[in-house]
Amino acid sequence: MSVHLHWFLPTGGDGRTLVDRHAYTDGGVKRSRIAPVSGVRAPDIEYLAQIAKAAEQLGFEAVLTPTGTWCEDAWLTTVALAQHTERLKFLVAFRPGVISPVLAAQMAATYQRITRGRLLLNVVTGGDSTEQRRFGDHLDHDRRYARTDEFLSVVRGVWSGPPFDFDGEHYQVEGGLTALPPDPLPEIFFGGSSAAAGPVAARHTDVYLTWGEPPEQVKQKIDWIRGLAEREGRTVRFGIRLHTISRDSSAEAWAAANRLLDDLSPETVAAAQEALGRSESVGQQRMLALHGGSRDDLEISPNLWAGVGLVRGGAGTALVGSHGDVADRIEEYHALGVEHFVLSGYPHLEEAYWFGEGVIPDLAARGLLPRLPASPLTRPAVGGAPLLVAGGR
Repeated sequence: MSVHLHWFLPTGGDGRTLVDRHAYTDGGVKRSRIAPVSGVRAPDIEYLAQIAKAAEQLGFEAVLTPTGTWCEDAWLTTVALAQHTERLKFLVAFRPGVISPVLAAQMAATYQRITRGRLLLNVVTGGDSTEQRRFGDHLDHDRRYARTDEFLSVVRGVWSGPPFDFDGEHYQVEGGLTALPPDPLPEIFFGGSSAAAGPVAARHTDVYLTWGEPPEQVKQKIDWIRGLAEREGRTVRFGIRLHTISRDSSAEAWAAANRLLDDLSPETVAAAQEALGRSESVGQQRMLALHGGSRDDLEISPNLWAGVGLVRGGAGTALVGSHGDVADRIEEYHALGVEHFVLSGYPHLEEAYWFGEGVIPDLAARGLLPRLPASPLTRPAVGGAPLLVAGGR
């Protein structure tokens, strides 16, 4: 079982700080570049294309793009970026409650043809009722997962070819189909830590995603979902969502992690924790429990740092250490059954290079990657003489 590496597209803004998109003076709505925090980058297509091209060159298989109020639309952004890349896949996040399942199936089929098969789907049921209501969705937490269950039943049914009928509580479809089903079918990624989420993952998910919890907690989740899937007669693969800070030495990496906290006042952390504490997401509550809102003891497991979660919702932990340390932790998660690693870092362009040039060669040397993409600098030059490469950082 090889490791599959994916990177992240910060379509809500990026920068050298954890208060990235919140640093916009207008809350991110107008993408104002006048901000109280330096180093903030607007998510324009030119910058996102730099990240996408870097991810492809470094050997990442795909990039995840988020969904939500403060993000650019994932479908439109990634199909534009597909024109700037050749092989890179796009893990497109979307909310099933705000789009017809038949239309989503049709969009996915069109996307696959336009990009020649480079679509992956990340289904986000949603754990924040305030955010959901902003999009016109008024269901409660558990009913949202019940609707996602029906949604994915319809999508897979419509992809099957013949006209598909469905009569459920949330969707009623007569003769649903896609004129040309997608080829290949996009893999479906899905996450959720609640009792309502588990059965949905077992019935429909190709890859179950968890946020970066300590290995023993991740193993419990894997065992839980694997057991549910076996009862459905299915096999589910597993992935994990983490940030990374890897450097040539462990000391450099931890210094970089600590610098990310320099811009965070106690008031900023308290306000973020209060807002995140209102989330209905069980996964979000598990993230908050890892640090309890305190800056003390943020290394919650060897090389696993919870500092990101002091202000960021969702994925709140980072792998921090030397390139070898980070490779060790990836190998540890891989041994538990984690196959897909969806990674990110601040800023996303620079951290992609730190990981790609430092950790990826280490993982390849351990036999965890199917192949290491060849760099133009390591290919023989014309005439057979090798290019000389200066020592790196």
